[in-house]
Amino acid sequence: MKRAVIVNALRTPIGRRNGSLSTIHPVDLTAQMLNGLVKEAGIDPALVDDVIWGCVSQINEQASDIARSAVIAAGWPLTVPGVTIDRQCGSSQQAVHFAAAGLVAGHYDVAVAGGTEIMSLVEMGSTSGTADCFGPTFVDRVGGYPSQGEGAELIARKWNLTRREMDELGFESHRRAAASQDAGEFDAEILPITLPDGRVFEKDEGIRRGGSVEDMGKIRPAFREDGLIAAGNASQISDGSSALLMMTEEKAAELGMTPIAAVHTVALGGDDPKLMLTAPIPATRNVFRRSGLGLADIGTFEFNEAFASATLAWMQDIGADHAKVNPQGGAIALGHPLGASGTRLMTTLVHRMKREGIRYGLQTMCEGGGMSNATILELM
Repeated sequence: MKRAVIVNALRTPIGRRNGSLSTIHPVDLTAQMLNGLVKEAGIDPALVDDVIWGCVSQINEQASDIARSAVIAAGWPLTVPGVTIDRQCGSSQQAVHFAAAGLVAGHYDVAVAGGTEIMSLVEMGSTSGTADCFGPTFVDRVGGYPSQGEGAELIARKWNLTRREMDELGFESHRRAAASQDAGEFDAEILPITLPDGRVFEKDEGIRRGGSVEDMGKIRPAFREDGLIAAGNASQISDGSSALLMMTEEKAAELGMTPIAAVHTVALGGDDPKLMLTAPIPATRNVFRRSGLGLADIGTFEFNEAFASATLAWMQDIGADHAKVNPQGGAIALGHPLGASGTRLMTTLVHRMKREGIRYGLQTMCEGGGMSNATILELM
């Protein structure tokens, strides 16, 4: 069977809400991402069979198939197509799954999978509504309108998590991210971005230094007056882009390229849309079942820290060692630019696997609607 391999992985620095990346058009940001990816790999973009791109809020500046618009803005040959997909927060991880499937099936020889979200320009929730979006039958079955914040609160209570535990995870996320940034561990995965005013944006700007867990505990709850979820234990609203250059193993050999990792196994999961954020638990079990691997085989994990409660519940049920989960910090510190987060996590994952010689890495993330993607990569 053919194998889908990753030959390059890059991401932009992650910008804070209304920060450095808020002034650039999402299409232009994506175009810089595409050009940086192929330039570093030394490949002619004419060889790309498809650009598969995640974007959650496909409205206003991010509407009208941002993947194809970015191909044109990048100056790539007009023969290169692009498609934009939405699996909520897992959109760009799903782009990887679609690209891998196309490569293995023989539909592609070369594909780009990635995503972009500038949440500063397109507000979260701007493409969804109430009954207009979900419909009365959906609402009747679920028992109301799904809310990620409310889901995070429900999970905290169902798994008997305390505010202190969640704040500790948030504090540790910032500590790990700061340490990784200071050690230069992100440098190889970051594509510097030229901003409209000519400045070059090079470093993640959401990481907070100093403070204490006690300071985090003073932050007001975000969703309930007596709530456990607050800004210190939830992901940041962010801007960013990320991408993987993928090929068949045979095509990489033909082009003289050395793959970083192969897509070993992919799986999906679904769970209660009211809890919303628990589907990584069945998705992880599914990817273990499909792969024949187990927890002991995985050397490192990336779990999207949308909320600390979802992360802690997953670790509790799966048994993953926190020391191996997001060892360079997660979305609480780095940010969560929705459509870009899947391949942001995977970019960090493959660079860590290469740097540390880790054979198997696993990534999973919670998604709107009670869904999840899970991916196991194998170092080559």
